[in-house]
Amino acid sequence: MSKSVEQLDQVVIRIAGDSGDGMQLTGDRFTQETAVFGNDLATFPNFPAEIRAPQGTLAGVSSFQLHFADHDILTPGDRPDVLVAMNPAALKANIGDLPKGATLIVDTHDFTTRALARVGWPSNPLEDGTLEGFNVHAVDLTQLTLDALSGSELSRKDAGRSKNMFALGLLSWMYSRPTEGTINFVRTKFANKPEIAEANITAFKAGWNFGETTEAFGVSYEVKPATVAKGTYRNISGNLALAYGLIAASQRSGLPLFLGAYPITPASDILHELSKHKRFGVRTFQAEDEIAGIGAALGAAFGGALAVTTSSGPGIALKGETIGLAVSLELPLVICDIQRGGPSTGLPTKTEQSDLLQAMYGRNGEAPVPIVAPQSPGDCFDAAVEAARIALTYRTPVFLLSDGYIANGSEPWAVPSVDDLPDLRVEFATAPNGDGANGGPEGSYLPYLRDAETLARPWAVPGTPGLEHRIGGIEKADRTGNISYDPDNHDFMTRTRQAKVDGIANSLPPLQVDDPDGDARVLVLGWGSTYGPIGAACRQVRESGASIAQAHLRHLNPFPNDLGEILKRYDRVVIPEMNLGQLAQLIRAKYLVDALSVTQVRGLPFKADELAEMLRGVIEHG
Repeated sequence: MSKSVEQLDQVVIRIAGDSGDGMQLTGDRFTQETAVFGNDLATFPNFPAEIRAPQGTLAGVSSFQLHFADHDILTPGDRPDVLVAMNPAALKANIGDLPKGATLIVDTHDFTTRALARVGWPSNPLEDGTLEGFNVHAVDLTQLTLDALSGSELSRKDAGRSKNMFALGLLSWMYSRPTEGTINFVRTKFANKPEIAEANITAFKAGWNFGETTEAFGVSYEVKPATVAKGTYRNISGNLALAYGLIAASQRSGLPLFLGAYPITPASDILHELSKHKRFGVRTFQAEDEIAGIGAALGAAFGGALAVTTSSGPGIALKGETIGLAVSLELPLVICDIQRGGPSTGLPTKTEQSDLLQAMYGRNGEAPVPIVAPQSPGDCFDAAVEAARIALTYRTPVFLLSDGYIANGSEPWAVPSVDDLPDLRVEFATAPNGDGANGGPEGSYLPYLRDAETLARPWAVPGTPGLEHRIGGIEKADRTGNISYDPDNHDFMTRTRQAKVDGIANSLPPLQVDDPDGDARVLVLGWGSTYGPIGAACRQVRESGASIAQAHLRHLNPFPNDLGEILKRYDRVVIPEMNLGQLAQLIRAKYLVDALSVTQVRGLPFKADELAEMLRGVIEHG
């Protein structure tokens, strides 16, 4: 049977089912093949916090959304064009996000009276008109999988677990995805369980063949590869890019990388990844708790390593005292906070940007810490290198604020040339620096004698002869590092530590403003993972004929030197954030700008079309 192939410029697909039924694996495999094909893409995994959430319930639904296109895109999409729902709960949890006319592929196997009642449906939505207006394909995917595996030695239960691979095969046929990579992946993943590997491959091929032969699907679709700059590309998630960035910084600095961490969602993947790279001089320490993790990292910094600790908001709260100690000791330390919904345990697997003020002020005393924030999964690499640059150059702890949306999402990433990465080499103190005129006797070592440009103090590896010095959290005397309770000295040291952080702004490039026509009166200012939704919303606004400007902050402490002047150019500044207005509060306080704060704390990223509608209203009405 000959079937037609339609060309599309972009598609948003969401796959949803029970947590533990392989929705994330299915989405990841489709993403990998899409990346190989050459489409631009963005993903949004969304799953419960429980290891095995209640089966067949709304709380137990896991989903994976993928937006792929033949052109540059910025977000995983607001609303799916295609929803694959593997049970009633998956359908009910996601149906509200579908636009009319969207395609629904529904596994009918579990649409029993009991399963429908569990999610609050009094009747079968496949039969009562609930799905009117959608293009519905009601198919018993589970039974088709069981039929395909009827000749295997697997139990009925085990065979049914391959239904996600059947769905993947069907989607791969529908959108002309390559298949060989998935088959090789399955064989590798289940190398120790060949019967499971072959069952999954059989189910995958059966799904493809079903699409090819059934009359239910008369059309397949093709989204051509995107036009991108020349280079080597790979699909990468935020946490993976961050880990690679830390390794690159270690190599470019010539320092061993040490990670002291305690597992916590959504930061744990960084620990998992870095533990694989001992050949690059990486050492990972899974500590017994958050405090031990950062304590070990700070000790490694004292010992001359590029030191890193990773966590999320709850762990950062526990690390606060040791971060203050790092400020006092003036040692380089990269603190990766992969933010999630809070407070307390909050929403472990959902996204939020609510740790900004914690990073700014969450320590006792005047303890300034620079803050860097990536804007996308691939940008985590560059943000990690930048955080390391600041930490090593200025001898200070540095916050890297990512979040769950960036950490778990993925996009194509152009692998950079090593020669294009900054030189991060560090000169350790190797000899006494006292000369009799700078506060120390000839031949003495002054651990707090500062570099005139950066105000960084020297970094001496323990055991270097003649460079013995005191460490600890009690205030140090200027230059000598002796314990000091002198009021004037404390005032001087406090102001000097602040001046050191403020001075980082002098090393930052000018803030880039996207204002194509140059006549916009409204500026949208963002930070972190709001970059994609804000950028997509600004594109929609411009396509409707209005002018709007966008700027996005990587450096949140200190702000770029030119930020104040940029803000003055615009009549209105709008700041969308996934918190209750934390950046807006900082901007208002520092620049006295009456910024319009647009906030949401739903555990989900902004929708671009909702932002665009709001921005058009601001432009029209001020």
